[in-house]
Amino acid sequence: MTTILDSLERYYDTAPRVGGARAEDFGPLTLFVQEGAGWQYYARPALGGSAATLADVERVLARQRELKVPESFEWVAETTPSLRGPVEAAGLHVHAHPLMVLDAGAVPLPAHPDVRLLGADDPLLKAAVTVPALAFAAPGTAVGEAGPAELAAKTAEPWAEEGRARVAGKIAAGTTALAAAVRDGVVLCAGQYNPVGDVAEVVGVGTLPSARRQGLALAVTAALVARALERGARTVFLSAGDEDVARVYGRIGFRRVATALIAEPPEA
Repeated sequence: MTTILDSLERYYDTAPRVGGARAEDFGPLTLFVQEGAGWQYYARPALGGSAATLADVERVLARQRELKVPESFEWVAETTPSLRGPVEAAGLHVHAHPLMVLDAGAVPLPAHPDVRLLGADDPLLKAAVTVPALAFAAPGTAVGEAGPAELAAKTAEPWAEEGRARVAGKIAAGTTALAAAVRDGVVLCAGQYNPVGDVAEVVGVGTLPSARRQGLALAVTAALVARALERGARTVFLSAGDEDVARVYGRIGFRRVATALIAEPPEA
């Protein structure tokens, strides 16, 4: 019988390929490498593969260094419990994140007056793509300092236009949708969902630090969930930043099913 974790494993193996990455085979591990501009991917367990050893992990790390891509691994703890040991032995630091799936009977939130879906040609798309970068630079749920002025400065950087163009192309192709909370012409929160078949992952939901504690991330997530379900998704999932964030997502019907692990070099 196919379980929810089986479905998520297939999603994880397919989503990077759909997103423009090539897959390099390292036996029990697959390294996804972005072709051209776009999100830089990671290595993860090969679908149906055997247990990876320290030597396998070190081979992938060497290739990532050769390619000058992030030295990063992602996997689900409950699905591949044996990978943590070799990854940590290779010197990487492992971060744990609640992996959550929307309950089938979840009651949708009413639409938020400040939240809307943005089209590929929306003039606010560049700001919406940029907001999560400011949010993730100051993680947590506490109100922070970065606000509209910092967003304007960040949006003027060259990478912001590259990100806008990439996301605009995906919106036009129907391979993502982006929702944003906008007030007085300023994007305060934004996020996306990426569908593969009837599974959709909500990703990159971030709130401008100065606008936190207003329920905007929850409202943006609810809008993305509504659109994903409307477009035929049967499974909607996400990885929460931490336990506090997981409790917030629990308010709209997400429940924890496992733990997503991300391994990266320790901070200097």
